[in-house]
Amino acid sequence: MASTAEQLPHSGYPNTLLFIDGRWVNADKGRTLPVEDPATGRQIATLAHAGRVDLDKALAAAERGFQVWRKVSAFERAKLMRKAANILRERVEEIARNLTQEQGKPLAQARMEVAAGADVIDWFAGEAQRIYGRVIAPRVDNVMQTVVTEPVGPVAAFAPWNFPMNQVVRKLSTALAAGCSIIIKGPEETPATPAALVQAFADAGLPPGVVNLVYGDPAEISSYLIPHPIIRKITFTGSTPVGKQLAALAGQHMKRATMELGGHAPAIVCEDADLDVAAKVLAFGKFRNAGQVCVAPTRFLIQEKVYDAFIEKFTDIAKRLKLGSGLDEATTLGPLANSRRLSAMQALVKDAVDKGATLVSGGRRVGESGNFFEPTILKDVPKSAKAMNEEPFGPLALMVPFKELSEALAEANRLPYGLAAYGYSRSMLTVDHISASIEAGMVSINNTALALVETPFGGVKDSGYGSEGGSEAIESYINRKFVTRN
Repeated sequence: MASTAEQLPHSGYPNTLLFIDGRWVNADKGRTLPVEDPATGRQIATLAHAGRVDLDKALAAAERGFQVWRKVSAFERAKLMRKAANILRERVEEIARNLTQEQGKPLAQARMEVAAGADVIDWFAGEAQRIYGRVIAPRVDNVMQTVVTEPVGPVAAFAPWNFPMNQVVRKLSTALAAGCSIIIKGPEETPATPAALVQAFADAGLPPGVVNLVYGDPAEISSYLIPHPIIRKITFTGSTPVGKQLAALAGQHMKRATMELGGHAPAIVCEDADLDVAAKVLAFGKFRNAGQVCVAPTRFLIQEKVYDAFIEKFTDIAKRLKLGSGLDEATTLGPLANSRRLSAMQALVKDAVDKGATLVSGGRRVGESGNFFEPTILKDVPKSAKAMNEEPFGPLALMVPFKELSEALAEANRLPYGLAAYGYSRSMLTVDHISASIEAGMVSINNTALALVETPFGGVKDSGYGSEGGSEAIESYINRKFVTRN
């Protein structure tokens, strides 16, 4: 694999540069940021910090790249994308190791994320060949009425640190499939993984300027790119407060936007559910990536008759998780990605206990270095607790009992979030009721089969709008032009 830059001694982890107009380059004036290993808290590399000069170069490159890429046939775009996917598969081990070093998740999860990234590219390569127009029957003779599709133009993409491959590859692949160029504002805490993804496309022969990758101050970059006349669409994954700001800015400049924002997923477990399956599947969903997952189940609404039994099964699974460095193959729960999440977990647990919740398990930082936090379970959590109203984004499970299903549904829909929701019951009537009643963009019943690339991925209410999966994803990257002639 071509290196993006030199490596610091003994780290095995690369410094990351900017990718502009087909080349890896230093930032203007040589500005850099540190990159830390969340398992140790130590700096392992540096990252190029883009300024206005760098952004102008990226914008000019994206404009030129768009004029080239939009003229490449869908068939040829798909071939190049599949070549990039295969290159990515060849590099899974190296990329996964870097991903774990910068983000903290266990190697097994990192490998899955990189491998899934290649599948995402393949899927959207296929979608490139399935962008269809249509013919509309005219009202009079000798008139031809058609709808043709065109790429919307250069895209500005903003991606988070929790899934540095998954979140970037969806945006990048959709843009390329549609015929757009793109400027990716990658996550500063996890820069090497997006860089490796971009390198795979460069090695596959993508023309210069079609993909550009920058890092720096998020507010500075977004406030400059979004209003810029070259940018015609934005796509953002991140917190709801920031997403609202960027959506408002995009709206002021009539820019199309896809917003995949925060969640606070309810998980309803009814008394007739298979508790062994529910506990196992929901525990995996909760503690995957140390709970730093926007669709992770968070508010566990358990029917009274099985409340204690479910908590016991769930807690037993949590206690068997092995907390440690993600580079250790035996680790099943890695560190939090940064010290901010560590402080947030400590504050949320204290607030909930102070307000009457009972700490069942966990609740403490582990060790003096790194961002390790125990898998934590709280029961009888009151609605007034901050964790019941703010997305925890960590290994924190909140258990609450309910008597009637109507109570659980009311709680599930109480918050302004509407990204994902889960339900467990053997009754088809109950399953249908939960599916129809929950206000969420994605509902998973008796499983956690969300985020497959071929299925829609997005939320409602304050969790955003638009989709980053399925055939729906590509719609916001294309314009449909009506042409009538005789």
